[in-house]
Amino acid sequence: MIETLTSGLSTADYFGPFIPAIVFIFLMSLVSEPARQRFNAIFVAGAGAVYMSYGGFGPWEFVYTTVASFIAYKGLNNYRYIALAWFMHTCWDLMHHYWGNPIIEFSPNSSWGCAVCDLVLAAWFWFGAPTVFRRKALAAT
Repeated sequence: MIETLTSGLSTADYFGPFIPAIVFIFLMSLVSEPARQRFNAIFVAGAGAVYMSYGGFGPWEFVYTTVASFIAYKGLNNYRYIALAWFMHTCWDLMHHYWGNPIIEFSPNSSWGCAVCDLVLAAWFWFGAPTVFRRKALAAT
C-alpha cells in the first residue's frame, strides 16, 4: 500500500519542498510582531482557496475554503490556529495529490510538494513562529 502511495515520487519530491518553507520562515522572521501573525493569518486564508477553480472536488472545495478561512481568522489571535490551518492545507494537498487535481496543472507532484512545505510551516507556527534571527526584527509599517 505504501509503495503504491509513494510511487512516482523522487528524492527531490521529498526534500525539495523544504527549501521554500525555510526561505518563507527566514523572510517572515524579518517581520516584527504583531504584523507577522496578522499577515500570516491572512496569507493562510488565501492559501485555502488555491484549488477553488481546478481542484476537482466540486462543492467540497467551497466547504474546505470556508472552514479554512474561519480557522485562519482565529489565527489573528493565536498562532496555533495558523498552524492548524496549514496542517489542514497539508491534508487537502495530499487529497489532491492522490485523488484530485495537482495545485500546478503541468506538475503532477506539485500538491505533494505543497503538502511537505505546508507541514514544515505548520510546525513553525505551532511553536509560535519564532524569529530565526538574534537581532530585532524589522519594524512593521
